[in-house]
Amino acid sequence: MNNPLKNFLLVSLLNVALSALAVGQGKQPVKPGDYLGMRWSQVASQMPAEWYASREAWMVAENVLLTQREVGGWAKNKPYHHVFTEGEKAQFTKERQEIGATFDNGATITELKFLARVYASQKDERYKAAFEKGLAYVLTAQYGNGGWPQFFPLRQGSSVAYASHVTYNDDAMVNIMKFLRDIHGDKGDYRALQVPGATKEKAREAFDKGIGCILASQIRVNGRPTVWCAQHDRNTLVPANARKYELASFSGAESVGITQLLMGLQNPSSQVIAAVQGAVAWFEKNKVEGIRLEKKTIEGGKSDLTVVQDRSAPAIWARFYDLNTQKPFFCDRDGVMKFSLAEIGHERRNNYGWYTDTPHKILQAYPGWVKKWGVK
Repeated sequence: MNNPLKNFLLVSLLNVALSALAVGQGKQPVKPGDYLGMRWSQVASQMPAEWYASREAWMVAENVLLTQREVGGWAKNKPYHHVFTEGEKAQFTKERQEIGATFDNGATITELKFLARVYASQKDERYKAAFEKGLAYVLTAQYGNGGWPQFFPLRQGSSVAYASHVTYNDDAMVNIMKFLRDIHGDKGDYRALQVPGATKEKAREAFDKGIGCILASQIRVNGRPTVWCAQHDRNTLVPANARKYELASFSGAESVGITQLLMGLQNPSSQVIAAVQGAVAWFEKNKVEGIRLEKKTIEGGKSDLTVVQDRSAPAIWARFYDLNTQKPFFCDRDGVMKFSLAEIGHERRNNYGWYTDTPHKILQAYPGWVKKWGVK
């Protein structure tokens, strides 16, 4: 039978040995408490390998186990690596029955990555069981058309209706698909989990269905594939609104992760090749040139994001482009489309990502991709 206390003592001894080894190799071990100032996403999968065998990692893993919802997923934006008070523990325990598990902001996939890493180091069977439950949640949440919603089970009410859309926003679906790809490929820490072959096959099938959804939802203009919206209707796959200031659009941001995922496919089909070519052509055509963003101090000492004319500035892209005109647009909480950043209020102007430079990654990688696959 698995004994958490015995595991803890063994891990503590292993941690001392690993710390000594790290010092002997000229490496600085992570000091107790260092991780508390980091983001949860960093702690979950970007710490030195030896840290995941530490007492601190064990303590964090206890939090991750405590906060897993009964449906298998996790809530978003929680500092699982911080020390919980008894009151917080009681609240998390109470919330386990709630349906607020999500893929938004990296939730659920981040926790599963962490469990895989800490299991590989500590071999606590509770971590493996929680991982398997979370993986089952991911597979169950997929729609028949291959997409995933932002929240699952689906949330009710008009104010959160967008959470049931097929969600590319903030790379939600891309993160899920990369995770499933790595599960099927037995990559890295997932190998230690010894995922059954039948489950790995389910992961592959879910990934392939996801690719099908991506291809089916790509926005076409005059029959030509372009890019994607941040979210698409779960039934029709047409571009859909999210929050008031997130209107249906061509997305200059979310389309990057999707295109990168397609470019990473081995032996791409003619459909995938056409999808990538269409996206690259769209990125080339819709560069925003001659401006840069600058923070200025305004009345009251507040910082304000301003668009400055600068012919020497590198190209950037807007986050949202109008579906009819393909012009960049911006929105306040009233949901009214504006065509200048200065036209929306200070709060939204300065607390949302309206521009991005990430499409440069696509344009830089594209020539190599064309050469690799002999694309005409």
